[in-house]
Amino acid sequence: MIEVRWHGRGGQGAVTSVELLAQAAIAAGKYAQGFPSFGPERRGAPVAAFSRIDDKKIKVRSGIYKPDVVIVLDSSLIGLIDVTDGMKPGGKLIVNTTKTPEEIRRELNFTGTVATVDGTGIARKEMGVPIANTTMIGALLKVAGFMGLDALKESVEHRFGRIAQKNLNAMKRAYDEIKISN
Repeated sequence: MIEVRWHGRGGQGAVTSVELLAQAAIAAGKYAQGFPSFGPERRGAPVAAFSRIDDKKIKVRSGIYKPDVVIVLDSSLIGLIDVTDGMKPGGKLIVNTTKTPEEIRRELNFTGTVATVDGTGIARKEMGVPIANTTMIGALLKVAGFMGLDALKESVEHRFGRIAQKNLNAMKRAYDEIKISN
C-alpha cells in the first residue's frame, strides 16, 4: 500500500487531487481512498488531504500518520508546519517550488528522496491559473510510479470537461520536468 499526505492551503485543490487520484486508481483496478482533514478552515488556511492506493482491499479507515510520500502544494507551508512529520524511513517528499531538491533537503534536514517542480509556473503556462493540484499529480506519478499518466485521463476529463486537456498537459509537463534527488 502507498500512503500519501498532501499539504496545501484551502482553495489550492488538495481535496480535488486526492479525489481524482482515487477515482483513477479504482478505474485502473486498484483499491483507493482519498479524503481531506480540515475543520472550519477557510480559503488560504493550511489543509491536509490523504490518499491510499493498493492492489488489495484497504481495511484501514484512519488518518495517515506515517506516509510514504508527502506532497507540498504551497512551499510557504515549510517552516509553518512540519511537512515531514511521521514520514516512513526512505520516504519521498515532493515540493511545488522553484528551489532545487538539494536546497529543500538542506532546509528541512531531510534524508529521504526529495523532488521539486515549479508546479505553479507550469499551471500558469498551461492553464492560465496558478493552481498546481493536477500538476502535482503528474509529479507524484513520476516519483512514486504506482500508475501511469494515462490512468488519470478519464477522471480529469470527467471533472474538468472542456479544460481537461490543459490539466492533462500540466500533469505531463510536471511528470517530465520534476527534479529528483535520492
